[in-house]
Amino acid sequence: MLTLFLAATAAINTVGVTDTPCPSPVVMNAELQAWRASVYAPTNHAMIPPPMAPALAYRNAYLEARKTDWPDLCGFHADNLKLIARPQAERDVVFMGDSITAAWEYGDPGLFRTGWVDRGISGQTTQQMLLRFPADVLALHPRVVHIMAGTNDVAGNTGPTTYDNIEGNIAAMVTLAKAAGIRVVLAAIPPSAGFNWAAIKPVPVIATLNQRLKALALREKVTFVDYGTVLATPEGAMKPDLTLDGTHPATAGYALMAPLVRQAVATAQKQK
Repeated sequence: MLTLFLAATAAINTVGVTDTPCPSPVVMNAELQAWRASVYAPTNHAMIPPPMAPALAYRNAYLEARKTDWPDLCGFHADNLKLIARPQAERDVVFMGDSITAAWEYGDPGLFRTGWVDRGISGQTTQQMLLRFPADVLALHPRVVHIMAGTNDVAGNTGPTTYDNIEGNIAAMVTLAKAAGIRVVLAAIPPSAGFNWAAIKPVPVIATLNQRLKALALREKVTFVDYGTVLATPEGAMKPDLTLDGTHPATAGYALMAPLVRQAVATAQKQK
């Protein structure tokens, strides 16, 4: 039986190790790109449904690609190679995260025009981020990395997990960055009272994780930033006028986050 399995695998996999592992990237078509631009228009404060057919085609193509690249190592592969060849000042600060980070450059594009690089991927959990951390952060060797992760772990995007696993994955990214001489800004998980893709009540879970992340930052002597101080209601939700869907900031939300992230990065850059 093992021989038959290995023979079948060999027939499928003609290349195991290569300098060019990535197929053509999965990209949004023009209609989806226009939808994304409209979502992050400064006057918009609600999630506009995407065009159904293009969104479904994009989702199916993306899920198919994840079958052979679960952490999405190919997502920024080509961009990273180009960036590594350019001056270090163009990759001074790298942002590791999920869709909240990925959308940041659309909600506040000016933030990413001075050597600040967005490496957020929608839907990702801390497990996936840890696996791509060497390629998307360490290889770029920025002076500072901003890590904001955990929303999708709380939502169960890659299955049930534990507080220890989430904290452990984030702690591992912090350790890898520090070992490489990269200063760290560790962000709290942004506030949310409910996810529109998962039937979970996240407020107490996010609160517990943020207490642990704050303690982790203190132990590791890295900069901690909590965007909940400007985004959250007293009950732990995201303020309705600052969010698209209760979880993702609107342009107005990112505008309030900007002074906090600038201060956090400046503080991290001064650390020894």
